[in-house]
Amino acid sequence: MIKHIVVVGSGVMGRGIAYVGAVGGYTMTVVDINESALQNAKQEIDNIFEKGLARGKISVDQVNQARQNLSYESDLPKAAGYADLIIEAVPEKMAIKKQVMETIEEHASSECYFATNTSTMSPTEIASFGKRPDKTIAMHFFNPVHKMPLVEIVRGLETSDETAQRIREVAEKMGKETVVINEFPGFVTSRISALVGNEAFYMLQEGLGTPEEIDKAIKLGLNYPMGPFELVDLVGLDTRLSNLKYLHEKLGEKYRPAPLLEQYVKAGRLGRKSGKGVYDYTIEELVTK
Repeated sequence: MIKHIVVVGSGVMGRGIAYVGAVGGYTMTVVDINESALQNAKQEIDNIFEKGLARGKISVDQVNQARQNLSYESDLPKAAGYADLIIEAVPEKMAIKKQVMETIEEHASSECYFATNTSTMSPTEIASFGKRPDKTIAMHFFNPVHKMPLVEIVRGLETSDETAQRIREVAEKMGKETVVINEFPGFVTSRISALVGNEAFYMLQEGLGTPEEIDKAIKLGLNYPMGPFELVDLVGLDTRLSNLKYLHEKLGEKYRPAPLLEQYVKAGRLGRKSGKGVYDYTIEELVTK
């Protein structure tokens, strides 16, 4: 039975997963070697609690219980030793995921499950870095985790039926809807999202319209909750570029990154996290101060 979940990585996705897990009743430990990042994660999770309280989305008792369920740790070997499930939420670089998997393999119980929060990468390949391919799977959460209703569960080549069912139960207890699919590069959602977002950059590059006009057309014409440029600024232009390069390598020319996207990344325009992406958020910050 899964009771204690360790989340490796305290960035936007890791802290979001920790939040929904704690609210869902799991004992959650957030692990990051960077103490400053851990403190930022704790502060952001506290902010989500406060906003949820203010909007009536969560009760005081729920917040108090969820906070008791949360802990923060910089020692992965120590945390891995008492985990029933480890969810890796580190950057989309295979070398980093390999290092995490090898550390977990050395210190985690043989009964521990492993899930990678990847949006495009192969859970089969990630499983090959350890010795538990039957207990390894992908849990693709969406940003922001506490608001987005879906978890895309992706089975690797050797993922067992029992593992897929256990992970589906975990996601549902976290309040999520699920789809369980078989591995193929980009899964379902990332393949579609990457195509739409990349085509939007080609449109912008061609002068078809402004970012605002393209976003408005997609939202109102296709009933998308966010425009492709709003979404890429939230996700990170560097993350989108990395995903496109991976999909281009695996699936061919239709995923070749738009030159304008590459140019923005080279210029340091990475989205909300850098203050400027397709849109300029430094202006927004000045207005709110």
